[in-house]
Amino acid sequence: MAASDQRPTAYGCAVDITTIADDLIVLHDGAEVHRYTDLSPSTEYDIRGMMITTLPRPDGALLCTVATVNDVHFGETEAGRVGDSPEGPIQSARPGEAPYPETMNRGAITEIQALDPAAVIVKGDLSQDGQPAEWAAFESNYRGAFGDRLFVVRGNHDAYQHQHGYVGDQWIDVPGLSIALLDTVIPAHTTGTLSAEQLAWLDDRAAKADRPVLVMGHHQQWIGSTDNGTRGEGYFGLHPDASDALDTVATRRKGIIGYTAGHTHRHRVRAMSAAGVPSIEVGCVKDFPGTWAEYRVYEGGVMQVVHRISTPEALDWSERCRHLYSDFGIDYESYALGGIDDRCLLLSLR
Repeated sequence: MAASDQRPTAYGCAVDITTIADDLIVLHDGAEVHRYTDLSPSTEYDIRGMMITTLPRPDGALLCTVATVNDVHFGETEAGRVGDSPEGPIQSARPGEAPYPETMNRGAITEIQALDPAAVIVKGDLSQDGQPAEWAAFESNYRGAFGDRLFVVRGNHDAYQHQHGYVGDQWIDVPGLSIALLDTVIPAHTTGTLSAEQLAWLDDRAAKADRPVLVMGHHQQWIGSTDNGTRGEGYFGLHPDASDALDTVATRRKGIIGYTAGHTHRHRVRAMSAAGVPSIEVGCVKDFPGTWAEYRVYEGGVMQVVHRISTPEALDWSERCRHLYSDFGIDYESYALGGIDDRCLLLSLR
């Protein structure tokens, strides 16, 4: 479907294949951006000595586009900080630079505005600590840009002190798609869950939906075959019981075509154990690689296209964050970026 290696070497230079769509290929070579547009779907191209195949295009007309961001973290001042440890490396904005959450989010907003989507969904962690000034900065940037097209749900960082902003589930209809935006937060906890009432609400709405349903939330789903098979209360994402229950609803309601979350600051796609539909994690806005996701809604399916924020200021910052956590032996670059198939893919109708 696409290039097999997200960081191939062409002419001796390491290159990230960051985006592949039905008509688009984007490469990043450090701060250099190479965009190849007006391409044909399902077609192999020789680009800088690499054979790259565009995605197939779902059948029918393009009905609308939707954009999402998550883990935007207004108010954060240090990237790569783990508790009180001096290890990192820890990155901060340099003297004279804007706070990096503003740099990254303004870049994302500029690019999303050019898309002119039917809806913009923010999947949690609007802030570092749920403080009024942090939420005000979020609102000023996103509400000011998108108005009533903006739909927001909280993340764990927004509720560590039992704050109640951005609470509750939402049902969003756009041409050709319904979005079930779930509040997965447990106040004062990093982990997430879904109540029986929330699952019943999703089940009922999906049963009545007249178009495909894409479920979104902050916390990623537990899937035993890919999470070391270990169940437990301390799972970093959506509680295993709630994760299984979400899978059960998706198995019963064939209109549900996938679940997409944030929280992990990585790009990854797995299949739900029973339903088989994609369970997707989308990387954060705030540091490397610094991304937002586009959903192209066709009559015959939905295409996820992840974009790396490419304003000069955003690329300068995100390049400095490639090797966060390396002092702890973590390859953050590979973890956060994932493979191209983790970022750009089709969500098929069932």
